[in-house]
Amino acid sequence: MHWNKKSLYLFLIVFFFSYSFYAGCSGQKTEPFVEVASIDSSIVIDLRYATPNNFTGQVLYNTPRCFLRKSVAERLERVQKKLQKQGLGLKIWDGYRPLSVQKKMWALVPDSRYVANPKHGSRHNRGAAVDVTLVDSTGKELHMPTGFDDFTLKAHRNWMGDDTLAIHNRHILEDAMTSEGFIPLSTEWWHFDAPNWKDYPIKNISIAELIKKNRKN
Repeated sequence: MHWNKKSLYLFLIVFFFSYSFYAGCSGQKTEPFVEVASIDSSIVIDLRYATPNNFTGQVLYNTPRCFLRKSVAERLERVQKKLQKQGLGLKIWDGYRPLSVQKKMWALVPDSRYVANPKHGSRHNRGAAVDVTLVDSTGKELHMPTGFDDFTLKAHRNWMGDDTLAIHNRHILEDAMTSEGFIPLSTEWWHFDAPNWKDYPIKNISIAELIKKNRKN
């Protein structure tokens, strides 16, 4: 085949973008899930959906161990180190969430302001979102505007009521998380997304299965 300069130039452009797209897709599929405790054991884990102490009143996870995509967990580790310099730390209420659990939540609260529609999936289902709060050096939770899974306006980030301590602590958490690129959700002061959450596909693998996979690796 005879290539003139213009044809060769166009071919190289198409090849470059096709290769970049393929590489990006491959990266999406291959970044592993890791247990947060294996990255930073000082982060407190309190998975509410592994207990009946959540808005559903049901146990939705078969084990109280928290998983995230590897780069997301490493990003969270950097937040933890910054907070520790202030005598504070993170407590995780939720991380990776199987899609099957998302469907159960949506059946109870079909409101996209608070629960992602499983047709589109949640960023939790990608292993790219965390629900967190602050604790002091003893592990005690700091005072915040609301508790976890509160569906009132007080849980919104723009709530500026008369609880100055809660608002102050909310800002500390938000500043620490956004300093490492996490994106805050407007309706839940505890929810943060990794900036590259779109890179990860939605998954429905159980936490028990993730534990087995990590044992083999």
